[in-house]
Amino acid sequence: MKQEADLRFHSQITRNSFALILAGGRGSRLRQLTDWRAKPAVPFGGKFRIIDFPLSNCVNSGIRRIGVATQYKAQSLIRHIQHGWGFLDGRFKEFVELLPAQQRIEETWYQGTADAVYQNIDILRRHDPQYVLILGGDHVYKMDYSKLLADHVEKSAEMTVACIDVPLGEASAFGVMTVNDEWRVTSFAEKPANPTSIPGQLEHVLASMGIYVFNASFLYDQLIHDHDERRSSHDFGKDLIPYLVPRHRVFAHRFHDSCVNMASGVPYWRDVGTVDAYWEANLDLTHVTPDLNLYDEDWPIWTHQEQLPPAKFVFDDDDRRGQALDSMVSGGCIISGSTVRRSLLFSNVQVRSYSSIEDSVILPNADIGRNVRLKRVIVDKNCIIPPGLMAGFDRVEDQKRFYVTENGITLITPEMLQQKIHFVR
Repeated sequence: MKQEADLRFHSQITRNSFALILAGGRGSRLRQLTDWRAKPAVPFGGKFRIIDFPLSNCVNSGIRRIGVATQYKAQSLIRHIQHGWGFLDGRFKEFVELLPAQQRIEETWYQGTADAVYQNIDILRRHDPQYVLILGGDHVYKMDYSKLLADHVEKSAEMTVACIDVPLGEASAFGVMTVNDEWRVTSFAEKPANPTSIPGQLEHVLASMGIYVFNASFLYDQLIHDHDERRSSHDFGKDLIPYLVPRHRVFAHRFHDSCVNMASGVPYWRDVGTVDAYWEANLDLTHVTPDLNLYDEDWPIWTHQEQLPPAKFVFDDDDRRGQALDSMVSGGCIISGSTVRRSLLFSNVQVRSYSSIEDSVILPNADIGRNVRLKRVIVDKNCIIPPGLMAGFDRVEDQKRFYVTENGITLITPEMLQQKIHFVR
């Protein structure tokens, strides 16, 4: 009986909620991967885009009124949402609404995260939600937002900040908070140099996930106040939350309580905001038991489903065998007389004969020529790798042509391949 009552309670709250996903950022730490697309539009996991994770979390949580605020090079993101997220039925007030920066309130582009919401305040008011859920569009995780919303309501909070435990050494990249016994936030500092650790866990801090719940009317009042404050940079972490914490009922919600499918009891949440982190998170999916479960039918990740033939592996000679080992290979791929090991291939990748790919991430529509050797490489979408090219073996040589991270991951893009290159026959 209690479970049924909880489900009804969660369902009522989610129906009265509007989710706004902030998806306008470039994500410059991903280097050339975001030269032509916003970070939320970057491909992930073989067939998805990063934006698919918060969108899927909304739909799976029962939140069917969603806005996506876009700004930086949004065409790829807009096209993906139009193709893959048109299944919600407007007749039942279900939708994913695109909200490009269009200077609705004043003649400026989005100045910060709070300003991005403020500039769409008229749209929020038109939909008249009781609660507004603010989400980032650039993290990979599975979360039941209905539990977050229920926690917000049960605590009579005016604002709730979702938080996660992170190591002390990583705290300077996050907003860090302290809480009392009731999980009310008592202090908040954005990217502090000397963060406060969790009591009893000196090596960890409570970090903001950039996920917020507001009572709608309270949010509107605070956005207007922040907009009128000339000294504000109009950012949630830098300005709004530090202002609200000592004055209003701001609570923290622990991600552990709403995470879906935790592996070994550890919540999965990834900021794939660097080339190294992006490579590592994708390759983790090829492991026998990855930290992120993409095979969960109870909490699926939705996306644009291209109509593609199955992956194909051809030739079975001793020196020319099409095979993939400990790898993920998406639809439309053809592995022709080559070997793929511990790698992830997105849709429509062709690997031609006598090539070897190891520990690599190959984005859609790449064409790998004959006698190519790739190791610890990310190949961007639409790359045509010429015959005989080697990458991932000689850092000095790779740096002459491509981008190489401190950890030795080589990123190859179509523009880089247009430069003069030397390859082995």
